Amino acid sequence: MKASFKLDLTCIRQWTREDRPYITGIADGNRFHTALQPIYSLAHRRIVGHEALVRVFDMLGNSISPASIFDREMSNDDMIQLDRLCRWLHLQNFKLIKDPLNWLFLNVSGQTLARGLEYGSFFKDAIDAAGIPAHRIVIEVVEHPFENPDWIIPAIRYYKELGCLIALDDFGAGHSNFDRIWTLKPDIVKLDRSFLTRANNNRKIQNLFPGIVSLLHQAGSLVLMEGIETQAQAQALIAIESDVDFVQGFYFARPFTDLLSLPPVFDQFPMLMNRYKNERDCTDIQFQDKLVKYRTLFINAVGELKKGKALFNACSELLDDPMVVRCYNIGTNGIQIGNTLVGKHYVSQTDKRFKPLEDARSADWFRRHYLRRAITHPGQIQVTRPYLSITGAHMCITLSMKFSNPSGNSVLCCDLMGSW
Repeated sequence: MKASFKLDLTCIRQWTREDRPYITGIADGNRFHTALQPIYSLAHRRIVGHEALVRVFDMLGNSISPASIFDREMSNDDMIQLDRLCRWLHLQNFKLIKDPLNWLFLNVSGQTLARGLEYGSFFKDAIDAAGIPAHRIVIEVVEHPFENPDWIIPAIRYYKELGCLIALDDFGAGHSNFDRIWTLKPDIVKLDRSFLTRANNNRKIQNLFPGIVSLLHQAGSLVLMEGIETQAQAQALIAIESDVDFVQGFYFARPFTDLLSLPPVFDQFPMLMNRYKNERDCTDIQFQDKLVKYRTLFINAVGELKKGKALFNACSELLDDPMVVRCYNIGTNGIQIGNTLVGKHYVSQTDKRFKPLEDARSADWFRRHYLRRAITHPGQIQVTRPYLSITGAHMCITLSMKFSNPSGNSVLCCDLMGSW
């Protein structure tokens, strides 16, 4: 189905007027204005871009919700006209803030991505006319189901070939899936605020959060957390240690429409980071203090094993402690030697549903980092971060150390409860 008419830059300009120093859009009896919201880099502690948002007013000056305009049923002609009109306004008005470096994030509707190329050339002409190079533009693709996702791929390719960056917006808002990441290969992924809300309320999601960000990084995408409205949310995001790159939200800066008088720059990064560092230091000290006891018991057990004692006898004191889940011995080839010994206090907590995983005799643990680190650093205790144990499907911390006895070289491992 072909477009019924062309919507090139000359056509779009007909729906604008100059309200010095701004450019205003006129459509459906409403006026459209530009607002900008700063985006900060956590590492750089400064603004690295602005997202362009639209503010809508009727002819009497009453504010209208943009959602009531953009979420209503519209023809392709009307949607693409409105989409292009807003982007032209934003490009023209963005020049007023005299920013020669940072990005401009521009939202593009799904309909425009799917069908926009049918309406003739627009965006290259628009950025050339505005004098903003393509490498400073980030095209935001809203993360929602498309009738045919393949339709948007030529549009994404078009913007990439121009030199623009691509951002996937609202990732994590219910219908998201990583297939979009592999298909669209966005440069930036914007996490929906619901991600952080769920992480704050659910410990398991909080533990998953850094892994999700790491996976996005490995896919080649930088990660932006949007919708941060309070200091508590900002501190929670930093405390999760998710390694998010960028932040956006009312706490850092609200959208502003007075582009000639910029709002104060957010200056609370030192406070946020110092508080995190202090809490991290306290947590690390508390963890190490608790670990001292287990290091001592563990070293004693290794000493007994070096003398040739049996695993059960060497680890008896360890197995008496309430925080100890299990002890086991692994050969330097990664194969477990003999049975796993379960802590006396943990026996009653074992989950029968995972009974098929309990017997680990001759299991191959060579892929485990704690084993390889112990082999590489003989005589030194290795301590993992909390992780999910396959032998019980619970979080644990593993102590490991390589030692030698009359039977040869092996590695003693001790799993502790992962929540202290």
